[in-house]
Amino acid sequence: MKISNETKIGVLTVLGITLLILGYSYLKGNDVFSGSKKFYAIYRNVEGLTLSKPVLVNGYPIGHISKMQLQIASGFTVVEMKIDPQYDIPQNTTARLASTDLLGSKAIVFELGNSHEFAEDQDTLRADIQGSLAESLQPIQRKAEVLIAKMDSTLSSVNQIMNPNFRKNVDRSFLSIANSLQTLEGTTKKIDNLVGAQSGHINSILSNSEALTSNLRNSTVRLNATTANFEKISSDVANSNLSGTLASANKAMTDLQATVNRINSGQGSLGLLLKDEQMYNNLNAASANLNNLFIDLKAHPKRYVSFSVFGRKGD
Repeated sequence: MKISNETKIGVLTVLGITLLILGYSYLKGNDVFSGSKKFYAIYRNVEGLTLSKPVLVNGYPIGHISKMQLQIASGFTVVEMKIDPQYDIPQNTTARLASTDLLGSKAIVFELGNSHEFAEDQDTLRADIQGSLAESLQPIQRKAEVLIAKMDSTLSSVNQIMNPNFRKNVDRSFLSIANSLQTLEGTTKKIDNLVGAQSGHINSILSNSEALTSNLRNSTVRLNATTANFEKISSDVANSNLSGTLASANKAMTDLQATVNRINSGQGSLGLLLKDEQMYNNLNAASANLNNLFIDLKAHPKRYVSFSVFGRKGD
């Protein structure tokens, strides 16, 4: 059977229109030949979100935006997402509308929940909106502005430092510092020479200090021994019968005082000798007679002693 040219043209036209529709649907985010699961999320603001934008999990695309519809009465936008059927989405997953670049482009990022039950096809997920990257960078922008202002002030200071008068002052200061260092070097050399000249004297002083330290150490040992002896004496005195000794001494003093009182009152031989004037005169006279006897004995010894080798005459 022969097919006419008109039939061929008609078939090709139908095929072309079909392919055009399928391609247009695919560009709009509709998977014509796949059984994708559909999920929904409701947002107040979908600025930057367009059809065919990806749905991401940890940066990996698992689907795309297939449809968006504004609810005039409430002002919210219902977003339809088609997800690859091989992925199971927990029921408490959050569909977060997040920025993907600095230009404001948006995508939906699934923050998977920990539920063991999975969302079914046509379920509505919990929605959330993340601040844009521009909003996140606002604190950094403010800090950058402050930093730029400080850099401007620093550059102004550097410009002032590069002033010729300031450089002259800096050169003069460095010259003064160099002169001070040279003077300090000369002083250091003089000190070194002085120390070298007096090294013998310093060594002698150190030797004397060592000897003094040794003597002081020995004296400390002797002082410790003396202190120990003193402590022993103190202990012996404390342990002795000091009260009995004092009582005996007091008794002896009392007896001596009684004896002195008796002598003073003329009792006893000593008392009579001290108080009897006649006995004193007799003793004085006896002493004088004894003295005269000694004088006469010296002057006339023959009166008292007669001595002869052959015996006395007349015998």
